[in-house]
Amino acid sequence: MTRRPLVGEPLALDLVNTQWVERGRMVDLFDEADGLRGWLAEHGLAGDPASVEVPLRQARSALRGVLEQPGEEAERGINAILARGVSRYTLRQSAVHEHHDVDPDWLLSWRVVINYLDLLRQQPARIRRCGNPSCVLYFYDTSRNGTRRWCSMDGCGGRAKAARHYQRHRPTPTA
Repeated sequence: MTRRPLVGEPLALDLVNTQWVERGRMVDLFDEADGLRGWLAEHGLAGDPASVEVPLRQARSALRGVLEQPGEEAERGINAILARGVSRYTLRQSAVHEHHDVDPDWLLSWRVVINYLDLLRQQPARIRRCGNPSCVLYFYDTSRNGTRRWCSMDGCGGRAKAARHYQRHRPTPTA
């Protein structure tokens, strides 16, 4: 399985990040043999890859749509997934219990979209796209001052630093 450039993000963003650009070409983890199975295992998620693949691809597309071009049309994609389930709450012995009534094949995708909604409730401005214009990865900025710009310093951040250094120190052409 290909090594992904950014892992460890909240579930919704990690799903979006199963697609990335490598050497100018879009890579899709789910197109690789056992890519989806590996992603599920990485997150400790149960599910038959054959039954959750289409719903996860749809959730990923809906999330990327709302991240890249927010608006009513993009929200329809998210809402279509949310419409596949509901949460019910009960109180028993002074404890709140949450129950999900969701189409089993869509449960994982539904939870991924709920995770995105949770991020929006917390600090939506901290959901960011990498500052490299050719990078398609997203992250949730957990830095203290909220100024993270790159998906990673190993990749995009390091390349940006190197480019700035080169610009400052490049030899000037002589006549």
